[in-house]
Amino acid sequence: MNQPPLGLIAGSKSLPLLFAREARKDGRKIVATAVEGETNPELASLVDEIVWLRVGQLGKMISAFTDRGVKECVMLGQVAPKNLFDVRPDLRGMSLLFKLKEKNAHTIFGAIADELKKDGVELIEPLRWLRPWMPSKGYTVGPRLTTEQTEDVAFGWRIAKEVSRLEIGQSVVVKGGTTLAVEGFEGTDPCLERGGKLAGKNGGAVAVKVAKQGHDLRFDIPCIGPKTIEVCAANGVAVLAVEADRTLLLDQPDMETLVKARGIAVVAVDGPV
Repeated sequence: MNQPPLGLIAGSKSLPLLFAREARKDGRKIVATAVEGETNPELASLVDEIVWLRVGQLGKMISAFTDRGVKECVMLGQVAPKNLFDVRPDLRGMSLLFKLKEKNAHTIFGAIADELKKDGVELIEPLRWLRPWMPSKGYTVGPRLTTEQTEDVAFGWRIAKEVSRLEIGQSVVVKGGTTLAVEGFEGTDPCLERGGKLAGKNGGAVAVKVAKQGHDLRFDIPCIGPKTIEVCAANGVAVLAVEADRTLLLDQPDMETLVKARGIAVVAVDGPV
């Protein structure tokens, strides 16, 4: 029995491409909506149909799925924060934004999920297809952590979990029991840059990236990849700890090769170590 096509709401970076490759192994037809100026054009060759739209064109996005018989969809990839303030919404998008008292990633994307459901399209978690790329506790690449670095990972974990609970960000940079940088609206890479520089000329900063309590993995999965490693290497971040079973490794073989070449330690943890 033929399954209905699977929808993909695609933002930027390589995650939508990774998902499309994995989902195609199931033989599912994939219909993607892509954001002009954000989504990698390479995605077009990995899906059966692609509809290009601007940020805020909610009605067009939903119609792209309902017109093609899509009953389930996933949301993957990022939209640059600056573009969230440069939105030119259609009428349906405008109505959604007007009703929201708080406008953050979870309220906006949660409201989009509700709008999709009204038209018979369920936003689902993509973990079924992406689980092989999410490391478990004990995963480690690169140099073994020193006692001091292990203590900083435990300290950073506690800070990152609290910061994420407050809806501020999901990453922190620490050194010697001091918090150097907390991720805000600007995203992970600028946080790594700030924190790494504040660690001093000898570097040695420890970064920790987590998922927040009750994190909705339908529309936000913590990710790291080769670019993250390059940012760490360029800014004196010696250790990058991520939450086990809740963080995606993008371009994993290339990332691991780069980790070893740059002498950075990457570990997966599920609490203070």
